[in-house]
Amino acid sequence: MKKILIVIASCIAIVTMVAKNTTTRSSKADISRNLQIFNALYKELQTQYVDTIDADATMQTAIRAMLSTIDPYTEYFPADNQDEILSISSGQYAGIGSVIMKRDKDVIIHRPSWGTPSRKAGVRHGDVILAVDDWKLTPDVNVSEVSKRLKGQPGTHVKVDVRRPYAEDSLLTFDIVRGEIKVDPLPWYGMVGDSIGYIRLSTFNEKSAEAVRNALLSLKANPGLRGIILDLRDNGGGLLESAVQIVGNFVDKGTEVVRTKFNDSTKVKIYKTPKKPIDTKTPLAVLINEGTASSAEIVSGALQDLDRAVVIGQRSYGKGLVQHTRPLPYDGLFKVTVARYYIPSGRLIQAIDYSHRDENGRVARIPDSLTNVFHTLHGREVRDGGGITPDLKIDVPEVNRLLFNIVNDFWAFDFANRYAARHDSAEIGSATTLVIGDSIFEEFKSFVDPAKFKYDRMCESGIKYLREAAESEGYMNDSVKAQFERLEGMLKHDLNHDLNHNRASILEILDTEIADRYFSDAELTRRMVSKGDPEVDSAKAVLSDESRYKQILKRK
Repeated sequence: MKKILIVIASCIAIVTMVAKNTTTRSSKADISRNLQIFNALYKELQTQYVDTIDADATMQTAIRAMLSTIDPYTEYFPADNQDEILSISSGQYAGIGSVIMKRDKDVIIHRPSWGTPSRKAGVRHGDVILAVDDWKLTPDVNVSEVSKRLKGQPGTHVKVDVRRPYAEDSLLTFDIVRGEIKVDPLPWYGMVGDSIGYIRLSTFNEKSAEAVRNALLSLKANPGLRGIILDLRDNGGGLLESAVQIVGNFVDKGTEVVRTKFNDSTKVKIYKTPKKPIDTKTPLAVLINEGTASSAEIVSGALQDLDRAVVIGQRSYGKGLVQHTRPLPYDGLFKVTVARYYIPSGRLIQAIDYSHRDENGRVARIPDSLTNVFHTLHGREVRDGGGITPDLKIDVPEVNRLLFNIVNDFWAFDFANRYAARHDSAEIGSATTLVIGDSIFEEFKSFVDPAKFKYDRMCESGIKYLREAAESEGYMNDSVKAQFERLEGMLKHDLNHDLNHNRASILEILDTEIADRYFSDAELTRRMVSKGDPEVDSAKAVLSDESRYKQILKRK
């Protein structure tokens, strides 16, 4: 069956082959011929194949296979699977308000969002969903099917049976009244210190521009305001128009923010700021990281190109492609990449060239050596082809295999769930006073089972590699073997030692997980900036030093 689906996918791919460059398009004759081939093949398959074939499932598989050969942002959404794309643009959907995920054979509540029906009903992180209404989950169940059953019209009821780890009464039933779930694009804004304003923006939806504008007006009411931080870390983007409006708060009306170029090289759309700005003078810093993408890169890149803000953090993701949604028959939606966008300096920040793949179909980032130099408004050098490079780079600690496995294998997640089961909110205090310290670290070490904790031990792997190389190349003798054994003894891994060595990083992970069980997004943001954040601290220092700020931006 798999081979049949590949054949179908190949036929569709031929029919709708995307041009390798912007000037080569398939002819009408080629499209017509290949459509006939595909239609004939699919008809023969349905009428002649020995087993019954599910037409919908087969076609969905073929479409996904075809789209996987281009960029990952071009997607098809059938009528019954459009909640995600609609909620991203509108900032709202109807349901219980929980992030769910597949873990081994279970579907679990990964995060019940704050203030939503699920959290109000008492659903917790880690709850294993057993049934939705009278529909029992099976080990092979698809997460999208569970999600579809949990969503529904506001005011309707859904019964959810769960198994709760670390609880005496582990089998629980919740009668949840579905509601309208609104995605707040701005978790928190306020003053960080006496003179620096802070705005945290998590997404670009229909409410983002107004939310930022209102936050900025509120901050400017403080007569002591000396600088503003716009935090776009881990903001994956959203509506392009929202990005243009947000930039418009900080630069003159009519300033070009971005232009999009379509498959027809003569077709260009220019986006300019539409309104009178709120503030073009107050020093501005924008925080970015590798999770900053799309519209968030338009904002950070445009403000950098216009020398309006100092960009601080790590290089951004590098998504310079624009998508539009198109209606399809039977109420389908097609989100298709239609253009590339270019920020004011003229650069395209797309980091991956999806039109060129290796023999295994893989794509790679554009090497720095192949990027081009552009210039900001005041003549500073910036480059294309690799996301937004910050003006001030803040290095992040390297994540080793032990830390990766603590997160990836749910050790921190499960520990936080057990901690929350043993400590109610009254014991915790406020978001700014909770301390995750030595006692909790020791408790976590006891929680980790050495027999079940698996991670790559780099020293042992290195010695094994050297030993094999020495044997292969004929250098292994009794003396060398003795030295290897001595070295192995000196570098033998001990989990307790490795955990202690990574204590600071592990405490950061535990802090994030445990605090998430007790506090709202606004409280979590305040906690993050109050307990010491390298990027925020760097931004505060630059914004408080007028001469340094001007020097970075080459302002007089």
